[in-house]
Amino acid sequence: MKAAFIRQTGPPETISYGVLENPKPAAKQCLIKVAAVSVNPIDIYVRSGLVKADLPIPFIVGSDFAGTVVEVGPGVHHIKPGDRVWGTNQGLQGRQGTFAEFAAVDEQWLYKLPSGVSEESAAAAALVGITAHLGLVRDARLKSGETLFVNGGSGGIGSSVVQMAKIIGARVITTAGSPEKIEACLQMGADVAINYKTENVDDAIQDFAPSGVDVWFESLREPNFDQAISHLAMRGRMIVMAGREARPVFPVGPFYVKGCTLQGFAMFNATADEQRFAAHDINRWLAEKKLKPKIDRVLKLSEAAQAHRLQEENTIGRAGTLSGKIVLKP
Repeated sequence: MKAAFIRQTGPPETISYGVLENPKPAAKQCLIKVAAVSVNPIDIYVRSGLVKADLPIPFIVGSDFAGTVVEVGPGVHHIKPGDRVWGTNQGLQGRQGTFAEFAAVDEQWLYKLPSGVSEESAAAAALVGITAHLGLVRDARLKSGETLFVNGGSGGIGSSVVQMAKIIGARVITTAGSPEKIEACLQMGADVAINYKTENVDDAIQDFAPSGVDVWFESLREPNFDQAISHLAMRGRMIVMAGREARPVFPVGPFYVKGCTLQGFAMFNATADEQRFAAHDINRWLAEKKLKPKIDRVLKLSEAAQAHRLQEENTIGRAGTLSGKIVLKP
């Protein structure tokens, strides 16, 4: 099979595109003919070595995928050949990645793809969708009528948070860096979208939510706790899920006086049951067309190194040239 893989960690140019042996499914695995994959920041960290991991060599990059089951192991009980499926959480914790024509995936990480939903949409929604759902539903326990703020509403995580929060019934305020991205946020349902390059973000939040925001979903790698906590309402909740090396100042006084809570999480630490619960809602919302994954561009799998370079420039370099997910197709 053709695959995008590395033999050592390093820059995007360490990714090779070539032929590897087809994987063989273990007892509880399914062999998937991959139709689409997408790129995530965690893929960048693993490939570059910024996140230390015990990788199989050669290591196929990538976490997300969607495709069709072609073979199942004897221990698989709920999925059969011919099923269209999607998933994430691959390329982590010793598992091979997904940037290949075929992938062997444990049944517990597979979700059947609803009729009428494309593989591209499912791959683009996978990691960011489950991450957003875990943060909003499991951790923040966002309720209808509450107010939520999220930085970067046009990005992969941000666009998922905006849409899911609106589905839940929250009032949503977000930021973006261009008129086009502002319009995209509004089209996704945001009540207010602030151009952080030309507008005063603090004033806009105060105008929209004078009593404070109930949930602050932080997607930036360098959280500004002074800003966030100043805008949280009494008993407000803040969610953090990025910024491994960040060591920001934390205003303890305002935080505890208002009875706020801070919840951090990493998607790949969630249990299979927790992720399946999220996937159930995601499937329903995709089928109902309430959740529309934001895809910036679709590339060929052979362009994996280029895709990683582009994602790295935006994730680490903050280039601002992406608005949504990069999807690749074998």
